[in-house]
Amino acid sequence: MTKPVMDFITQTVVITETPFDKRHCCWFCGEPSHVSFNFPPSSNTSSAIYNTNYLVVNCPHPRISVPCCSECKSLARKAEVDNIWAVNAFVKKQLLKIYAKHLAIGVNWTQEELASSEFEHGNFAGFARSAWFVYEVAKGRVSYAGWPLIANGVVLDESVYEELQAEELFHFDGVAYPSVTAAIEHYAGIFLLDQGYVNAVLQYMADGHIDEKSFAKTIRFCRLLVNATQSELKVAFLTLINSND
Repeated sequence: MTKPVMDFITQTVVITETPFDKRHCCWFCGEPSHVSFNFPPSSNTSSAIYNTNYLVVNCPHPRISVPCCSECKSLARKAEVDNIWAVNAFVKKQLLKIYAKHLAIGVNWTQEELASSEFEHGNFAGFARSAWFVYEVAKGRVSYAGWPLIANGVVLDESVYEELQAEELFHFDGVAYPSVTAAIEHYAGIFLLDQGYVNAVLQYMADGHIDEKSFAKTIRFCRLLVNATQSELKVAFLTLINSND
């Protein structure tokens, strides 16, 4: 039986337990925490959700509070989902979009290449000094795995959310993406690729088992077709298929 909405929004907020070594960390991204995020939202903070007829009625856990940074809190408040782990996935997807250019540094450069780039002078000097650090910070935030949540001495069961997830976390080139779809969207954006085409090639390359190797092969293949027409894309895809027959 579904609990009435008011049962959730009038509950006392339970402050989740934070490991000692994480006591200053944002649960979402690992950056220094300055605020906290409560979920499900209370009646005086959820007007936007109610105005869109989105009601948090199926949340499997009590109202809890997790430490977070200001940016993640602002993103988390926009999530129209029914549990804290889904909020986390939403936040990671938004961070991927916000820091796409930062993450692209690691796609296009290596740390050694930046160090020997001869950008010591001129407009690129600052880029050479800070680029890899910026990339590492962005990668760390997107890939950060928060600690298990404990409320009133009880570990909250994340398996309920995992069973409902359409896709699992996908790791590629040191970054943990919320899903394969998020990884495709990220790389398609960086290299100006057609997202649907990348997905089609990946499904063929992976042959039912998407992993880092098949994803890398897909991106390499698709990058050869930047600015190709739809007709050229079709021909290239048919050639790929026929070459493996």
